[in-house]
Amino acid sequence: MAFCSFVGRVLFVSVFIISAYQEFSDFGVDGGPAARALRPKFNVFSKHVTTLTGFKVPPVEMKQLIAASIALKGIGSLLFAFGSSIGAYLLLLHQALATPILFDFYNYDADRKEFAQLFVKFTQSLALFGALLFFIGMKNSMPRRQVKKKAPKSKTN
Repeated sequence: MAFCSFVGRVLFVSVFIISAYQEFSDFGVDGGPAARALRPKFNVFSKHVTTLTGFKVPPVEMKQLIAASIALKGIGSLLFAFGSSIGAYLLLLHQALATPILFDFYNYDADRKEFAQLFVKFTQSLALFGALLFFIGMKNSMPRRQVKKKAPKSKTN
């Protein structure tokens, strides 16, 4: 059963590992194509946050944002594959930050093709988020093994 659980975690994180590897390979000097694609989406997201909350999002260098994303996915995946809750929390953090920015279906009318494509990807990302929450919940609900203490031997003299 432990082996099946490990294989399941490895298959689960393969999505994150492949994505992180691809972004790392294309990173270049400016953050690569990921940074160029993220810039307009991040600007729109920043404007939404500013208009809805009045809070101005500080300027962010896309190269650093992509590097942080690669690190979260890479380290989180490695830790999660070996059953660590910390890895699941790192992947949750990545999903929580990246999902509303990357899959901005809310910026399109429901009858447009982009809306449907982005909405499907958004719901898939929510499913990954839910699976990570499920893992954390199961990990926290399992009773911890307690080491049985040996009773001290009485000295007979």
